[in-house]
Amino acid sequence: MQAHLFAAGRRLASALTHRDFRLLWGGALGSTIGTWMQKVAQAWLITTLAGANSAIFLGLDSLMGELPILLLTLVGGVIADRKDRRQLLLLSQYTQMASAFILATLVYFDVVRLWHILALSAMTGVAQAFGGPAYQSLIPQLVSKENLPNAIALNSIQFNLSRIIGPLIAGAALTSFGMVACFGLNGLSFLFVIAALFALHVQHTPPAVRRSLIDEMKGGLNYVRAEPTIIALTALGFVAAFLGVPLLTQLPLFVKDVFHADVGLYTRFMAFSGSGAVLGAMIVAWRGKSRGMGHTLLGGVMAFGVVLIAFAFSRQLWLTQALLFIGGALLVSTFSTVTSLVQLIAPNEMRGRVMSIYMVAFRGASPLGNFLSGSIANVTSVPTMLALNGALLVVAGLVFWIRGGGVRDT
Repeated sequence: MQAHLFAAGRRLASALTHRDFRLLWGGALGSTIGTWMQKVAQAWLITTLAGANSAIFLGLDSLMGELPILLLTLVGGVIADRKDRRQLLLLSQYTQMASAFILATLVYFDVVRLWHILALSAMTGVAQAFGGPAYQSLIPQLVSKENLPNAIALNSIQFNLSRIIGPLIAGAALTSFGMVACFGLNGLSFLFVIAALFALHVQHTPPAVRRSLIDEMKGGLNYVRAEPTIIALTALGFVAAFLGVPLLTQLPLFVKDVFHADVGLYTRFMAFSGSGAVLGAMIVAWRGKSRGMGHTLLGGVMAFGVVLIAFAFSRQLWLTQALLFIGGALLVSTFSTVTSLVQLIAPNEMRGRVMSIYMVAFRGASPLGNFLSGSIANVTSVPTMLALNGALLVVAGLVFWIRGGGVRDT
């Protein structure tokens, strides 16, 4: 029995046997805990400042944070294939750290306004537009190819462990010290990943042939256009993020309007969602590269749609928490599986550009979906919007199952 458990544990954490990946994973965990502290505090700050317009401003803040990713990530992907990916990541971390400290200062002196928050979200988005492709294309350099799906799933685990730990710490910090503590601790948390990046042994190999930025961008677009499976996976990732992420974005308003509760219940809800997400990522990590990933992926998308509909109509606290847990598991397993499949298909010399195209769709879908869903919720209600998104996810899963460009067979 112990031997089986040991073997399962090794399989679950196989990518952590690689030193550089282990360092970066640990550094990212510390930094992402701080990021989730800021997310919780920032959402509550916007809800406090915006009042009756909270739904639309929560969506607008997400849009301002993600819009630079739509506009600049393709350029970031080309640069990630040209330049030292570690140096790009360091520049991205410095910028995000500065943004957190600026917001902490504005709140401390009680001069913060909604436009300050939106502008700093945009500043962070610009940094992520260049850091994101560099990070995604660096991971395959740190692990063997057979461990790549495990590494991507482990990244989801650290991200979602942070979703549990960060909101819990944020709730305690908000109650005891106020919002300044959350924003300031987020700024300090970037030191973890910065230290990890300096410790990596990975070496940058410049491309043998360098073309113009426009030509290299076209090369990436032409490669993706010739790969129907990548196109289909990118489209599926877009749909899942567009319709699924608004659940988390509008959660503060759901807590206020449906349960008439405060930040304590919000952070508890975030912890349930994060716990489920960790479980979903662990399942993907344990499965690794396996047959039938496409079938599992599409089944998960449709199941998440059903959970979203049930969540919208739930008024029982225990049921709502259970649905958040299940929904977190399904949403993250979907995102991890899609990302793994795209990474496995893309060759190393094109990976920065391929992942930048994928990220434009995946990351760009969240703010667009958040803004549209926030606008619908502002006119109707958050539960009505979530039920509509859930129904559309079920339909989308069926469409990809029937005519999915090869997703079902991946």
